[in-house]
Amino acid sequence: MPRKPDSAPALQPPAAPPAPLTQSLPEQIAAQLATRITSGAYVPGRRIMEQAVAGEFTVSRGPVREALRLLEKDGLVTILPRRGAQVTNLTIAEVREIFDIRAALNGLRDRDIAEDPRRLEWLPQIEAEVKKLAQQARDATAGDDYAETVFRLNRLLNAATRSRRLRNILGALAQQTLRYSRLGLSSEQRRRQSVRHWQELVRAIRDGDGESAQRTAERRVRDSRDAAIKKLEDAAGR
Repeated sequence: MPRKPDSAPALQPPAAPPAPLTQSLPEQIAAQLATRITSGAYVPGRRIMEQAVAGEFTVSRGPVREALRLLEKDGLVTILPRRGAQVTNLTIAEVREIFDIRAALNGLRDRDIAEDPRRLEWLPQIEAEVKKLAQQARDATAGDDYAETVFRLNRLLNAATRSRRLRNILGALAQQTLRYSRLGLSSEQRRRQSVRHWQELVRAIRDGDGESAQRTAERRVRDSRDAAIKKLEDAAGR
């Protein structure tokens, strides 16, 4: 009797974003300092003293120096000759540069996800995060939580894209962007506007509409750019 052909293997759900490898000591220190910078606990212009950080973490100054170099690479600190590290100032020029780049890259990323035949396997995770955003957008006290959820959602979308290079570039911009994203999402009105864009993205991914996904992503990032610039202009008294 002829052998019945094997059926096609079922599609497996996409793997979750890989767990980070064990971090080196400088990477652990850098991660903690980065959280303080992006949360606003360390304000722009603040000096970060190697000796004080070494004492806090009970390490030598070598790992602290390397941690500060990592933060400089991410654009969170500037290392000045004979003055040490200083938290970088928030500037309108940097907002424009970073967010214009992100608008283009996020548009490409979200279009790729929407046009991926396996997009529906990622959709439940994306929908769950957007549902959290909708709840937080209605809470006047949840500004920081909203920004953190957006950060996680962008990491999820980075993992979902089929382009490894795009994933790496966006990952490198993530920490540098977070301070400005918090600024751009600081008002309730902006969070309500933002969540509508995220909901539009969910629909575009569900429908496989890459053009709509790209357009929505670009508009979402540019709205955040404009809100952050307005905050900086107001703070400067312009």
